[in-house]
Order: sequence, then structure tokens, then C-alpha cells
Amino acid sequence: MRSIQGKTILITGGTGSFGNKVATFLEKHNPAKILIYSRDEKKQYEMQKDHPDYRFIIGDVRDQDRINYAMKGVDFVFHAAALKHVPACENHPYEAVKTNIMGSNNICEAAIRREVEAVIVLSTDKAVKPINSMGISKSMMEKIVCSQNQQTISTCFACVRYGNVMGSRGSVIPLFLKQIREKRKLTLTSPEMTRFLMTLNESVDLVLHALTNAKGGEVFVKKAPAAKVFDLAKTMIQKYGTGDLDMMDCIGVRAGEKMDEVLVNEYEIRRSLEDKEFFTIFPEYVQYTENNNYPNGYEYTSANTKQLVNYEDISDLLDKMGETELYT
Repeated sequence: MRSIQGKTILITGGTGSFGNKVATFLEKHNPAKILIYSRDEKKQYEMQKDHPDYRFIIGDVRDQDRINYAMKGVDFVFHAAALKHVPACENHPYEAVKTNIMGSNNICEAAIRREVEAVIVLSTDKAVKPINSMGISKSMMEKIVCSQNQQTISTCFACVRYGNVMGSRGSVIPLFLKQIREKRKLTLTSPEMTRFLMTLNESVDLVLHALTNAKGGEVFVKKAPAAKVFDLAKTMIQKYGTGDLDMMDCIGVRAGEKMDEVLVNEYEIRRSLEDKEFFTIFPEYVQYTENNNYPNGYEYTSANTKQLVNYEDISDLLDKMGETELYT
């Protein structure tokens, strides 16, 4: 079992939603050092006010020499740096390639060179049966990361895969809150669209579960409830606004968006280990016991997980989300 105590930890994209949250959690477990690697000096400056003991490194994962420098003496890497905005990646797909694919390959090569103990890489439901540039680049990222342990190396590589993380940058909840506060209509892509609802604390739990349990090449998924976008918007209007359901405007599904999030597809679920909270998807190059709990064609999605439909359940989860100021 891997312990954080006394370890040096590098978080790429460390000034983002996940980086802020996981770094705050990690510092409670007495690591030797926390390194924040990102390309946004303003966000680093703001984060440094609250965390003066961290070491901040300006750099881009596209820069192989810079990431190799940053990884010197590092024990664990949490790789969260990515281009994740779907419309931006649709408009500039090669930029997604350079950051999400080539940048992640740079992470892998540097980690092997520096003999890092473990690398946990953050992925997304959009990597499953991808239909947009961001998802395709993240799917290739997973393939690159999970293939590494076919080599005889000391570094353990694994991925974690998220659906919607509540309150994270670019997610719908901060947008809805902003629209409610400005007394504008909430812009819904489609009322029937479903999204997983996972708190940022739960996303940190998933990464730490992966760090503890990874042997090499796995993708870890945490089970979570989901809700229709309409039910989420309705709850937020009732909880934070006037309760007037006319304050919604359906704008249509954006390019590259799916109606439902898929976290485990029908092929992966056959090579997954499942418990009450997690799926562990094994790479095809290791032996595994086939999961026969589901009929052929079954996938784990935001449409067939536990559905939250009433005000109380969604409101309670919004309370657990906490403040969104950290994430925006």
C-alpha cells in the first residue's frame, strides 16, 4: 500500500479545480513536498497566497524538457493538466492533440526516466466511445498511459475516469449559479440530458483509491448517482433563485455533446472488477476474471445509474458540493 507521508508529489494542472482540492487534502497527510506545475502564473500567484509552502513551477506539459526538470525527485504524479473544453477542442483539435496526447506522453517518458513510483492520470467519460475531439484525445491518452506497464519498469501507471464533477471549472453548476445571481434564464442544452453528480471530494477519493490499488494499466471508475439536467436546473432555481421555472431556456445540444455520459462501455465491463463503490477496468494485456454480472451490451451510464429526481436528494448533494468559488 502506497503512503503519502514523506513523499514528494507533483500535480500537473495543479491550479485547477482538482489540483486545489487534492493538494489541500494531501497536505494533511504529511508529504515531504507538494509541487504545483501549470502554465498560468496568475492562478499560481492566487494559490500561493493560501499555500505558501508549496513549490510552484511554471511550465507546459507540451515541453518535454521542462516536465523532466519538474519531475526530479518526485515520488507520485497526479496528471490533471488538459484541454477539456469541448467546443474549444472542436474548434482547435490539434491543440487537444498537443496537450492531451503528446503532453501526456511527455509525462510518461519523464516519469520513467526519473523512476517515479506511481503516476495517476485524470480522464473523462468523453474518452469512452468518443464523438468529439476532446474525447478522442483523452481516449488516446488513456491508451498511452495504460500501455506503459507492458514494459519492465519501476513506475506504475493508471488512469481514473470521471463523469460530471459538481462545481468544477467549466461544469454546468457554476454557470447556473451565475445565471441565477444575475437573474438571467438558465441555458439548458436539453432537458432530457443526464449527467453524473460527483462531488470534488469524491473525485479526490477516486484518485487516492487508484494510488492505493493500482498494479499497472488499470482505469478506475467511481460509481455515482445522476440526474436529468432539467431536474438539476429546477432544484437550483428553487434552492438559490425565485422558484420560477420559466427561468429556463433550451438552447439545443452543442457540437460534440452526448445526451448521456458513459463511464464503462460494454467491452470494458467484461474485464472489470466491481465492488459497491468502484469499477476497476483491467488492461487487455493482463489476466482477469470475466465479469458476467450484466447482459451483453450493458454499459454503466448516467442513464442507468441511480437517478436523483426530487428536490431533497439533489439539494442535499448541492450542499455536499460546498462553495464553488474555489473552482471558477
